[in-house]
Amino acid sequence: MLSFSLRDASGQLLFAAGQPLPDTPQVRDLIARGPFVQAHETREYQRALAHKLDTMMLQGAPIAALAKAQTDFHADLRPERPARTGPVSETAAWSDLQSQTQQLLRDPERADFLVRLSQLLDRVLARLHPQPDPSLALLIHDAGQEPLDYSARHALLTLVMAEMTARQLGWGEARRRVLTLAALTMNLSISRDQDQWALRTSVLATSEREALAGHGDQSAALLQAMGVDDDAWLAAVRLHHDAGPGPLSGRSDGELMARLLRRIDVYGARISPRRSRRPLSAAQAARAVYLDEHQAPDEAGAALIKAIGLYPPGSLVRLASGEEAMVLKRGHSANEPTVAALVGRSGSPLTSPVIRDTRLPANAISASLAPHEMRLRVNMDALQKLY
Repeated sequence: MLSFSLRDASGQLLFAAGQPLPDTPQVRDLIARGPFVQAHETREYQRALAHKLDTMMLQGAPIAALAKAQTDFHADLRPERPARTGPVSETAAWSDLQSQTQQLLRDPERADFLVRLSQLLDRVLARLHPQPDPSLALLIHDAGQEPLDYSARHALLTLVMAEMTARQLGWGEARRRVLTLAALTMNLSISRDQDQWALRTSVLATSEREALAGHGDQSAALLQAMGVDDDAWLAAVRLHHDAGPGPLSGRSDGELMARLLRRIDVYGARISPRRSRRPLSAAQAARAVYLDEHQAPDEAGAALIKAIGLYPPGSLVRLASGEEAMVLKRGHSANEPTVAALVGRSGSPLTSPVIRDTRLPANAISASLAPHEMRLRVNMDALQKLY
């Protein structure tokens, strides 16, 4: 377990304190490049601060002086955070939003939780609406990587897919907001547990299975205790694992939202890895939600696939030409998106991504690929420049 957080050169959180550091190519690359640690989190800092405060106490310093000394000590040792020049990249912006989501969900006891929740939602929607395809590409790609910070990654992806599905259904802004608030908070009572479970290879204990089974009720109870009194929001959270199949019409708003969240939840879980299993391809995840629990066409699942596509931005595909590509934009048809070829027909990476139109027979999609099936580390910053 890490006793301190690891950050990149700009100060963005990479691995939080208390998390195990997995032995993966990505982590080895990070260590080789040199991660950053905030000074106040190191043992050396804690020892030096304790020595200074002990000395002052022995000299009879007042409490106010001790408090000021602690603040000054931290300011003296804190490393300078490089100032950003120019606009923030989409990759960095969504990484920041994921860190904010993680911090929010891990501390639901804070008195200002609902205020912070609403502010986070506003920031996410402001980033999503002008450019939904680039945003979804980053989130879909990120979901298929390491199973770290699962609860934050999953909540953010669920929020975005819920917003896009509700827009596809023609919902108004107020109704969409309730749905997206429910998407962010539906797993509130087990957020910390989810992060640990995703890193486990063993099965859940009986007590953990009980917590998982009852987390809808528990999350709704937490929200109600905070002062949430929106019936649809609470019902969507409470029932998001229990809203059964069938038509969407005839349901209360809360039950309808719960059914949408259930199918979105399943989709996001299918494309996300656990330590115990690999992620599925986008097409496999689509099949899991397009058919309901009785293997009949599912209206909620169909709405999701219509909104994000059979091959959503960020997913990986093989073309009829033999090239392997990442989807960049949704097309007019769910199975004809715009893609960027990354690996040539010989199996070697291309020098730079090449845009392909999948409406052309030579570039038609022949298979959907799971993240581990493309043996190439995708440079998302480079792909973002193609939009």
